[in-house]
Amino acid sequence: MTGCALPPHAERLDHFMARANARYYANTPLLSDFITAPEISQVFGELLGAWAVLVWQSMGRPAAFILAEAGPGRGTLMADALRLITRTCPAMAQAMQVHLVETSPLMRAAQAQALRAFLPTPPHWHDRLETLPGGPLILLANEFLDALPIRQFVHKPEGWHERHVADERFYLTPSPAPVLPDGRILEADTLVEVCEPALAIAAWLGQRLAHTPGAALFIDYGHASTLTGDSLQALRHARPAAPLEAAGQADLTAHVDFTAFGAAARQAGASVYGTLTQGVFLRRLGLMERTAQLAAAAPQQAPALLSGAERLAAPEKMGHLFRVMALLSPGLPAPPGFEEGSPA
Repeated sequence: MTGCALPPHAERLDHFMARANARYYANTPLLSDFITAPEISQVFGELLGAWAVLVWQSMGRPAAFILAEAGPGRGTLMADALRLITRTCPAMAQAMQVHLVETSPLMRAAQAQALRAFLPTPPHWHDRLETLPGGPLILLANEFLDALPIRQFVHKPEGWHERHVADERFYLTPSPAPVLPDGRILEADTLVEVCEPALAIAAWLGQRLAHTPGAALFIDYGHASTLTGDSLQALRHARPAAPLEAAGQADLTAHVDFTAFGAAARQAGASVYGTLTQGVFLRRLGLMERTAQLAAAAPQQAPALLSGAERLAAPEKMGHLFRVMALLSPGLPAPPGFEEGSPA
């Protein structure tokens, strides 16, 4: 990393990350470099479907509403959720309109195939959350926020600097001090990260939920406290890679600052619950009980089912690294899994 003059073709880190990930998701075979929770166990999507059913009921069972997912991958999570919804709550299935926030043509094709058995017509696709139509909303988002582009700031004795990228190297340029929506002015001697697209989504959702009934559930890896340090990482060919090398050929992600995300949603009018660890959340929803049912019904699959549940919930695996936050319209009861706590 250097503080010398920026090359003419240098770009801010968030611009580099957005460009690289857009190319990666448009051209890379589906989820070939990593595996997400819905691909580990069908129980994950079923539990989120059950969560949505209970939230829909708490909203007064609206006769028409949007069930949306941001970053739906191959469509596995939504397919598992819809299988449960159509089986256990036909009235909700009749009321819902499915919308997916997805930019990749490869992913959209896979999602259409995965959901064909559950929807009479294809789902509605969007490039951005903000283009979802109005009305009551239930939004699910698993590993969505982590792929949004971040800015990085470094505090040095002479003041704050921002990271730019050129020629697979970081460059520093003087910058004002970064400010987060909970009032933090980050006066640290270390590197800090700010995800402006995530904060904009939180503010947009907060405003929407303040005026229209709804709920949003976010599951991602990140921190509940102030986020400092460099969390930018890359996966290429299913292995860790240098984030600035081979732009567009690796999946770039960063840890989510749930403190800032929740603060932005709260300031805009939403009730905020969490975070909880993924392990605690899934166990409260019945992960182990549902897994045991499936294992008893299909003994030959029992080892894989039990192994998948452990991977999702065990603290030393995904259970502690991933965290869960819910945003709700004020006045709605605490959502499933969060009943033991009041809004943050």
